[in-house]
Amino acid sequence: MFLIDNKNITDPAINLALEEYCVRNLDMKNDYLLFYINAPSIIIGKHQNTIEEINQEYIKEKGIHVVRRISGGGAVYHDEGNLNFSFMTKHSHESIHNFRLFTEPVIKVLAELGINAELNGRNDITVSGRKISGNAQFTDTKSMFSHGTLLFDTKLEDVVNALNVRQEKIESKGIKSVRSRVANISEFLSRKITIDEFKKNIIESVFTDKKDDFVYQLSDSQWDDVMKLSESKYRSWDWNYGRSPEFDLRKTKRFSFGQIDFRINVKDGIITGVRIFGDFLGHGELSDIEDILTGLKFQEDEIRKVLSESDLKNYFGDITAEEMAEFVVS
Repeated sequence: MFLIDNKNITDPAINLALEEYCVRNLDMKNDYLLFYINAPSIIIGKHQNTIEEINQEYIKEKGIHVVRRISGGGAVYHDEGNLNFSFMTKHSHESIHNFRLFTEPVIKVLAELGINAELNGRNDITVSGRKISGNAQFTDTKSMFSHGTLLFDTKLEDVVNALNVRQEKIESKGIKSVRSRVANISEFLSRKITIDEFKKNIIESVFTDKKDDFVYQLSDSQWDDVMKLSESKYRSWDWNYGRSPEFDLRKTKRFSFGQIDFRINVKDGIITGVRIFGDFLGHGELSDIEDILTGLKFQEDEIRKVLSESDLKNYFGDITAEEMAEFVVS
């Protein structure tokens, strides 16, 4: 495994571009680990409707960046007190949705610091029931990454104020508020350390057997490609916001794997347009599902028949064509 040097960049558009460039272009005969810390920003999940996830007035007032990532899951808040990690490997069916595999090194270091952390739910690391880390994955079927946040000493009031967290998500967690749900790692430390020392502890734990230089330096031409990607994609309004669609019908439901939000246009009983949003952790391109539904009769049997020919687990999670069709039409 190699540690990718991000040159201590804190621009979220560059860091997310770096992550995407590396997972798509580096030779995955080796594994890689990338750390980055972002300036205050909201990082939106790939499938989410940005406008509905953020407190626009607060973000504008505080100058908080808004950037969409290429992995699924929910929106998260980043600042200088939040450490982000990304393990990059070859794609494998054993690794997809296996968050335990990629969070074990972090949980081990936390234990060494006297913190009893555990993987909870679908993708969270918690301490005493409070969330200190959320995780998500991306794959292009050749390579993949599993990345996560580590709330070390972040400004939790900004987490609460910058995000619009849906009430049903709070209720599904059995909690009264977002603030009572999340915590900083620093709250549980018996001795004070900096976020850089914390990162160093993880690096030393992961690379304990490395005798040679294990730091991977991108070439100048590779960095040029990263910068181009950050400008063309991660700073673009189309990628980060997109157009919030007009719609006739809205269907939302929280399943065990996350929330699904369908926006559907129907004319004369025919589906003329579909947009799908949510905080689920699927990997497929939702446009595939949107395209096959467009043009169908708005009938449960029609929708079920078409959906049964798709691997819905790859796009959403553990759901059948019958369950999805019933949800859409009911």
